Amino acid sequence: MRSIVICGSQRYGKEIKAFATRLRELGVPVVFEPNFNHNEELYSKNESERIKNQSYRAQIPAMVHEHFNKIRKADVCFIFNKDGYLGVNTTLELGFAHGHNMIIYALEQEPVETNGEICRDILFTEVLNTPEELVKRLV
Repeated sequence: MRSIVICGSQRYGKEIKAFATRLRELGVPVVFEPNFNHNEELYSKNESERIKNQSYRAQIPAMVHEHFNKIRKADVCFIFNKDGYLGVNTTLELGFAHGHNMIIYALEQEPVETNGEICRDILFTEVLNTPEELVKRLV
């Protein structure tokens, strides 16, 4: 079974963790996920609020490089874009994964008519809504 890296916004940290846990329960041996194990109160805020925190700003470069390393190690990338949302960092990770010729799956695809971004969405191999659907593609 192939390994997977999950990319997504900090605002969905708990849901990403649950998704990754379910993948492991289904037998995926290697699941890389974002490191959102920091100040939960701070990470539940919007990026425009988080960025005002000096400590947070100091951590960002290391966090970005850490996740890029996880992307490099994985076979497949999964974009956890609940409600079609991709923030700046996740968009950057999507481009990085594409630049490494990875298969990229996504949780959702927002229609262009309601804010979807066709230039990002064309990079998705397929939209898969559950861990069970994803596992079938990793075998």
